[in-house]
Amino acid sequence: MTAEPPARPPAGNARRTGPITLGRGSLIALVVVVAAMLATTTYRSDSQAAPGQAARFDAAQYGADTYKSKVVPAIRKNAVDIVTLLKALTADSAAAGKKYGHRDGTGLYSFAVTLTGTAGKATSGLLPITVPGTGKARVSVQIGPAVNGTALRDAAGFIKFGQFVNQVDYADAGTALNNQMKATVLADLDVAALQGKKVTVVGATSPLSADLLTITPISIEPAP
Repeated sequence: MTAEPPARPPAGNARRTGPITLGRGSLIALVVVVAAMLATTTYRSDSQAAPGQAARFDAAQYGADTYKSKVVPAIRKNAVDIVTLLKALTADSAAAGKKYGHRDGTGLYSFAVTLTGTAGKATSGLLPITVPGTGKARVSVQIGPAVNGTALRDAAGFIKFGQFVNQVDYADAGTALNNQMKATVLADLDVAALQGKKVTVVGATSPLSADLLTITPISIEPAP
């Protein structure tokens, strides 16, 4: 008997075991498809939102856009003399808050203030100011490098939590305003030279009590 050769698989099921090569026409078509994909692809930075999503909050830009043009004028316009404020706080803190202060919700009242007094020796980021008429109350000004709190944001009166997506953005807005203040007010301030000198300060405070007022300044200038 003569052995029959093994049956070959049907042509439609044949498998190629060698490398696949593209013809010139196929290669050109592939290049055209890739180029079209690249031309229609949109690249987005981290701060840009995808369609249908809220844009990521840019705190630094918010501070730059808001501090000088809006917050500083609002603080200057609403600033109450600190002696007047202390008397009002001592008499009735709630009434003083409603008359002179701002708050968002049920938190502390924040106040825009102005004062003139004699600067002491700066310690631990604070410049003590002796202000005639304030009695035993301790008045000091934040001079950095760390500037704490959100007094500038809150005393301005027009910045509310509802304007932000969440609590983090709201807090970041306060920090951004502090950073703008540091860059414009504190960066070139010669604190040591102020000791013993009369100064006028305009700023904001969120006092826990009437005997301790810490001011976040928008200006520190020699008194006339």
